[in-house]
Amino acid sequence: MKQEIRLILVLLLNLVMIAGLVIVGLASHSLGVLAAGGDYIADATAISLGILAIRIQQQPNGYARATSVVALINALFLLIVTAFVVVMATQRLLSNTPEIAALPVVIVSVLSTIAMLIGAFVLGGDDDKDDLHMRSVMLDTISDAAASAAVAVTGVIILVTGRLYWLDSLAALLIGLFIGYHAVKLLRDLIVDLRSRA
Repeated sequence: MKQEIRLILVLLLNLVMIAGLVIVGLASHSLGVLAAGGDYIADATAISLGILAIRIQQQPNGYARATSVVALINALFLLIVTAFVVVMATQRLLSNTPEIAALPVVIVSVLSTIAMLIGAFVLGGDDDKDDLHMRSVMLDTISDAAASAAVAVTGVIILVTGRLYWLDSLAALLIGLFIGYHAVKLLRDLIVDLRSRA
């Protein structure tokens, strides 16, 4: 399957899940779900730019490093999302965390995990292992699946106990730190790659 088609399919999955995550996050007061939604928005933006970069690169006089530049933008955007999520989660942990409606959190998080695992399967391709942009999209997709799974587990604990709402803010904080770690790692790889091609 062509790289561009795979990216479009994963973009569509992201857009569907963004809608669900934002609606459920706001309705359930779950920062964990909203953090996952913010991550999906960053990924959808990166994928959209990536599709544009692939088209630019394929032009007769196209810019050969277009996808690397897009991956760089993606890493920077993920760092912004990380900062926002970490600040919000810390504020909630230091104050009273509102009551979380756990059942919708569990449902949307499980669906998001499944959707992103499907996305990772669609993206998988040995021919793309050296493409930093495709690596960044694959990393984002797997990270999304892991983040959604963590929020689902947190939701189950809150649902079963009927309390421990602070776990939602903790999950959001961990998601933010996880995203930030991988964004910094990707940023480092991209800087090395761009310097080697200079």
